[in-house]
Order: sequence, then structure tokens, then C-alpha cells
Amino acid sequence: MTAAAAADDARRAADGRLPGRRGQATRQRLLECTRDMLRATSYRDLKVVDIAREAGTSPATFYQYFGDVEAAILVLAEEMTQQGRRFSGLVRTNSWKGRAGYEGALDLADEFIRFWDEHQSVLRVVDLATEEGDGRFANVRTHLLNDLNNTLADTLDEMKQAGRHPDEVEPLATAGVLVAMLAHVSAHRYGFEFWGVRTADLRTAMARIIFWTVTGTKPPS
Repeated sequence: MTAAAAADDARRAADGRLPGRRGQATRQRLLECTRDMLRATSYRDLKVVDIAREAGTSPATFYQYFGDVEAAILVLAEEMTQQGRRFSGLVRTNSWKGRAGYEGALDLADEFIRFWDEHQSVLRVVDLATEEGDGRFANVRTHLLNDLNNTLADTLDEMKQAGRHPDEVEPLATAGVLVAMLAHVSAHRYGFEFWGVRTADLRTAMARIIFWTVTGTKPPS
């Protein structure tokens, strides 16, 4: 399937039709209202009638595009995963040498914190639904972080092959631990702040761990 065909499939209404310009605008407004309302309302308490009212339309119109509230959230989650590809780009373009390499690690930590802040309400649903065994949302979480995990593993392997890193641990295992650390700390940043840990210190700690793990050398002071 081409990228254009995949994009069309993602925009189709619940009955399989591809909406016109006005229909696409209505669909997008419903998605934006769903995302905005998730910031203040549990997804279990979010009702189709409330989303439709907020969007200035009717529940019947909502059901033209989405089977239920979870279907709309799933679309938001899938769109979110596309933005997550920027993580792996930061790893690929990093030299991992000296001060510049450490700055790249800081950029990766910053991007995770920023991403989790931006998509916190949707990520919360993804985590909860995944824990409850919903495979659709579990796939979203996997796709969100899988590219970064593989890119980090490839980078670690390249470091070993080039003799820049003596670590004998399986690269995929190390990459998985790094990705889990980044996601968990970013997701719980406000909890850390509640206990007096500043975000600036979390950022530095994450960047130091990333740099030291990938390069096998102490981060520059």
C-alpha cells in the first residue's frame, strides 16, 4: 500500500467512505474536541454526546466517523505515533562524540519530556488500555517506541563493531532499558517534582545515562 492510500484509509468514515473537504474538517474538529476533553475527563466518563456538543454537531454525525469514543482516541493515538519518529532521528544524527554527542543526548531527553507533556492525556489512555489487555492500544505503544529501540540497538552495535564500546550486553536489551527509562521518567515527571526533584535534574540524569550507556565513556563536565 502506498503512503497516499494509507493516509486515505486513515481518514475514511466509519462506513468506509472517504469524506470530502467539509467532512474532513468535521472529523478533525471531533478529534480535536476529544483530545481537549481528555485533558480534564477520564476516557471512561467521556461520552459521544459531550464530544459532539463541544464540536457543535450531533452524536449521529460523530458516529459517521467513529464507532465509539475509544475509536476516536485510537485515531489520536495512531497519529501520535507518527510524531514519535522524531526520537530515532535524534539518535541517527548524533555523532556520539564529546560535547556534541552529549548535547545530542540532552536533545533526546528534552524531546521525550516535551512529547509526554504534549500527548499526556492520550498516552494515559494508551497505558491504561494496554494494561487492561486491549491489543489495539498495545500495538500503538509498541509502534511508538519500536523505531527508537531498534535505532538505539543499531547504534550500540555500531559502537561495538568500531571498537568504541566494550560492552558485551545484547544491544537490544540495553536499548530496551534506555527506552523504558526515558518513557517512565517522562511520564512521571510531575510526580518527581512533587517530591522535590527538578525537571532540569531529571533531564541531566537521563542525558548522562544515555550518553554513558551508548558510548561507554563518562559524559563531558
